[in-house]
Amino acid sequence: MQPASAHTQKPDVSFDGGDLDCGNGLLLLIRRHIDPMAQGQLLEIRSTEISVDEDLPAWCRLTRNELVSWTKADKQRSFLVCKGLLADRGKVAATASSAAPRAAAMTAAAPTVRPKRTPVTAPKIKALSVMGIGSWPRPRWMVGAMHEHIAGRLDERQFQDTADDAVRLAVASQLRAGVDVITDGEQRRDSYASFVASRLDNCQLIPLTDLLPLVDDPEEFEQELRALDVPAADVRHPALFGRISRSRPLVAHEVDFARTLTELPVKVALPGPYLLTRTMWMECIRERAYDTREALAEDIVKVLREEVAELLEAGVGLIQFDEPVLTDVVFTGAKAKPSFMCGALSESRGPEIELGFAAALINAVIAGFPRERIALHVCRGNWTPDETVALAGNYQPLIATLAKMKVGAYLLEMCTPRAGEMAILKGLPDDAFIGVGVVNQKHGDIEPLGDVTAKIKQAMNAFGSNRVLLHPDCGFATFADNPICGCDGAEAKLAVIAKAAHALRSGH
Repeated sequence: MQPASAHTQKPDVSFDGGDLDCGNGLLLLIRRHIDPMAQGQLLEIRSTEISVDEDLPAWCRLTRNELVSWTKADKQRSFLVCKGLLADRGKVAATASSAAPRAAAMTAAAPTVRPKRTPVTAPKIKALSVMGIGSWPRPRWMVGAMHEHIAGRLDERQFQDTADDAVRLAVASQLRAGVDVITDGEQRRDSYASFVASRLDNCQLIPLTDLLPLVDDPEEFEQELRALDVPAADVRHPALFGRISRSRPLVAHEVDFARTLTELPVKVALPGPYLLTRTMWMECIRERAYDTREALAEDIVKVLREEVAELLEAGVGLIQFDEPVLTDVVFTGAKAKPSFMCGALSESRGPEIELGFAAALINAVIAGFPRERIALHVCRGNWTPDETVALAGNYQPLIATLAKMKVGAYLLEMCTPRAGEMAILKGLPDDAFIGVGVVNQKHGDIEPLGDVTAKIKQAMNAFGSNRVLLHPDCGFATFADNPICGCDGAEAKLAVIAKAAHALRSGH
């Protein structure tokens, strides 16, 4: 498209991107402005950066937003972009005046004023307890509400009320299955990890497609996402606009509500500090927020420690840190360019450096907190039912690092053959619980009771019945838009674990 002498239509929202290019922050600003807008509304982007002439039209094609026109006068450029197709403009009733408040709301959420908590005593988690790892398939109406909330078109109260209903259904399914420890199914989260961006200050979720200008080979990255069955247009990724801080809970509100539904212990999962650092660190935030990823990691540790303290006061039975990207480190080695692994896009500097960094971060987060209420979960990727695209390899390269992490429980993928031999886990500290995955959430078929019982007995013989916890290999719906299985299958898989565990506890 050639530049026009002037736009023939008036924008609904405008902003000035200055000399930022698409790979150095401009797309983040575009996303911040365009998300709260209605389909068919027009966004004006002013820029003095010459590379935007080529990169912005490519971004529009990729994201299915229409470039209506653009102008150029000396160094100043103006691009008029329609959210969606221009043909939709006449089909929406929203105006620029109604979009502006939503844009302002996306820019800075008001801090939540919370009353001082009265500490709650959590029920103790016993050996051979059955639990889910975390995520549960979300109803379609919950996924829709989530997208509306992320885009700024559904307010916080309406979103939380909707999520409460979804949590009620998830908890009821787990109770019917006979579990001993409840999760809320992560119903309020767009994914197991990136949701943190919607709760932190100076952070926002953006589609993976917006990150293509940040990778060395966008075409190769697109092919990788397609091969891995990752819905790039739906899965969102954190983007930083400044130094992060925590003015409201990340997940403590999830525990508060879940505890109203059951007297059983409640477990909550949090993305681990290494995973968050790998996910949030991108070169385009240099000089905008953090000079190094180590500086970013310091703030991540700070907000996670604040969250752990509140969770313990809220009466959570077990806090689980998810660090699946550790397997990416040991099974793919050093990578000089970003790639996708459970949402972590930044480069890896090689196993020795990365594993040491990961162990130091988790220990910094949990230092001084009761070890028996802290767990670590590791798997080999959980974004598709296709086993062939997930990583494979036994735990031997990770055992020394895991043993250095001062957690009270290890909740590990173990049912899938990709995880290797259970005997390797004997290298973990003998005073910690060993959680063993005994059903595979990637498979649609329900495992026979005899097979599940045999795997539990194997774990009891290896570690002692007083040290074993039982769960699926991973969650049932890591990404809201890409569930691994349905609710009925998830409930049936937990039920077969519970039935086997009950028989073994009864001595049958």
